Amino acid sequence: MRKKVTKAIFPVAGLGTRFLPATKSVPKEIMTLVDRPLVQYAIDEARAAGIKEFIFVTSRGKGALEDYFDHSPVLEQELRKKGKDELLDILKDTNMDSGAIAYIRQHQALGLGHAVWCARRLIANEPFAVILPDDVIAAEKPCLQQMIEAYEETGGNMVAAMEVAPEQASSYGVLDVKEDMGKIVSVAGMVEKPKAGEAPSNLAVIGRYILTPSVMKNLKQLKKGSGGEIQLTDAIAQNIGQEDPVYGYRFEGKRFDCGSKAGFLRATVAFALARDDLRDDLMAYVNNIALNASAAE
Repeated sequence: MRKKVTKAIFPVAGLGTRFLPATKSVPKEIMTLVDRPLVQYAIDEARAAGIKEFIFVTSRGKGALEDYFDHSPVLEQELRKKGKDELLDILKDTNMDSGAIAYIRQHQALGLGHAVWCARRLIANEPFAVILPDDVIAAEKPCLQQMIEAYEETGGNMVAAMEVAPEQASSYGVLDVKEDMGKIVSVAGMVEKPKAGEAPSNLAVIGRYILTPSVMKNLKQLKKGSGGEIQLTDAIAQNIGQEDPVYGYRFEGKRFDCGSKAGFLRATVAFALARDDLRDDLMAYVNNIALNASAAE
């Protein structure tokens, strides 16, 4: 019987230099998208997919991230005293049960593959998910939940994938497709950030993975790859043609790259417009800006 995926790794050790000076004192993962930190979107997606154990790979200066998931007795008491039950309910989603969350330090910035490998002892011999909080995906059914349902049919390793413009392929890990079965594709190869014009397809790997324990064994043996870092895609690619096959999954939903300022701003507008309490005011403001811009021309 196939083991269920109940553990997820969240690599959050990056310095967030593209968001300086904000990230000088605030971890990028708790920067707010509307009124929730980026990492909360990732946690909510994992919970919806049945994840029970949450493993954060962090680095120095991420204390605020750890505090975010802790209980806040003084704040909760104050809200309770003032009868603000709705706000108390919101806080409940940010609290993690004792033992459900673990923090591992990545002492050297050696790449995503190395960050995942740092959590090897907590994964043991089980399949696991990897979620990159920078990739925020708006979907009716959360992306990881879609993938786990597909994984229950296929087994093996699975990566989230989406079509990108050919000129953007060099910014991603790209799939070499063996067989296209619609939502699921069988993978013949994976290339990390191929040179312009050399990508095997325009099907790019996005920050959601379901992986077998064999990927951890591959990571132990890996040398530095693209960009001088230990690449997770290289470790996954080693499983192609082996006992644990590799699949790409075309998820349903809209992905926002919140690792860039422009992507973060686009996500902020999109998520705000999806909110009943914000849509009308924001839409009126955006329309007014558009009208003024047209008039200026």
